[in-house]
Amino acid sequence: MRRKIYDTLLAWKKEGGKTALLIDGARRVGKSYVAEEFAKAEYKSYILIDFNRASKDVTDLFDLYLDDLDTLFLYLSTYYNVRLYPRESLIIFDEVQLCPRARSAIKYLVRDGRYDYLETGSLMSIRKNVKDILIPSEERHLQMFPLDFEEFLWALGNEQFMPLAARCFAKKTPMGQALHRKGMDYYRQYMIVGGMPQAVNAYVESRDFTKVDQVKRDILALYRADIAKHAAGCEMKVTQIFDDIPAQLARHERRFRFSALRKGAAARNYEDALFWLTDAMIVNACYNTTAPDIGLKLNMDRLTLKCYMADTGLLISHSFDENSLVSKEIYKKILFDKLEVNMGMIVENMTAQMLRAAGHKLYFYSNPSKTDKDERMEIDFLIAKSKITNAHNISPIEVKSSKNYTLTSLKKFIKRFSSELHTPYVLHPADLKEENGIIYLPLYMTPFYK
Repeated sequence: MRRKIYDTLLAWKKEGGKTALLIDGARRVGKSYVAEEFAKAEYKSYILIDFNRASKDVTDLFDLYLDDLDTLFLYLSTYYNVRLYPRESLIIFDEVQLCPRARSAIKYLVRDGRYDYLETGSLMSIRKNVKDILIPSEERHLQMFPLDFEEFLWALGNEQFMPLAARCFAKKTPMGQALHRKGMDYYRQYMIVGGMPQAVNAYVESRDFTKVDQVKRDILALYRADIAKHAAGCEMKVTQIFDDIPAQLARHERRFRFSALRKGAAARNYEDALFWLTDAMIVNACYNTTAPDIGLKLNMDRLTLKCYMADTGLLISHSFDENSLVSKEIYKKILFDKLEVNMGMIVENMTAQMLRAAGHKLYFYSNPSKTDKDERMEIDFLIAKSKITNAHNISPIEVKSSKNYTLTSLKKFIKRFSSELHTPYVLHPADLKEENGIIYLPLYMTPFYK
């Protein structure tokens, strides 16, 4: 399965072992697969140490021989029956968070310079996984997300659609009826299946949403097991947030209300649980920013947030779980844009997922003023330009799941903050158009924001 992160790995390899590369991502997002495929294609030999399965004999090596790397490499080479070649071999530390000592050893291994080192892991910042170790400065961090929309199309065998869509975006010209309809069909398939590699493979092989749904439910079950096993001390709160995500997103304003979990609860009571879910990359947190100026993070209100699932396909299976599987009828309604309820939350979650995959941090704007209706407004997303200037840096984005909508908040926002704003966008199911300084984009063009 072709992934864009592979090009990043190639660029890193060309640097000649100056750093180790750590790929961080949710469970089942494809980290181990990409790492091993890269090793097979780009190196003369490789060793994959899976710390989820590694024996104590292997893990003990990182305690016993860090001051004698010749012996360490001899033992690893012998144990895995792999010959190592200076500057032509890769050593992979898979699920490295399970062996903090090995992660700490990266400092000495990189300094030695004989081989390249690729780490994969999840829950990389959880306290127990970094306890008593010094995080090596020689370690470069790289996040991996579910397949983005273009990668999904590649898996389906389509490499032409997104370059054409990107060209239309750049020129601000419509796709045309036939191509736009095709783009929305692909978008709805992506929304249903999501970007988890196993789910995508199941869809490519079978085109059966029931089989896809079973894969997604297996992943959700794995996440629940991880919460029970690894969220020590806050597993109940983590479970509460995780279980309530669909209901919270179904609210009109989408903001996560912690008081719905427990009477009198506030965001500060659930900070550790929310951190666990974001660190596991199971959710995408989107924070309210109180002013749309250069530093969105500087104006961030940590107590006011939206909590999206990192994968929309998983959200759908998580939302419609009255039975063991999502019914074919629900998938049919989503595919043909006939779902009467909940499409707004699904499309907004998909937008969050696509923006994160494109490298954007997630912010929104909310002013619930009870005294001034002109100040009362809510904008779904705010993104900053890649190149910051003295003014006009922030693009507001409104997300619409149907073709019938109003833009009351966006128009008030433009009027109120015109000096700070770059191009305003509306994401909608219709084709591209530009009108009164607002660019209306089809939903599948979300990745093109710069």
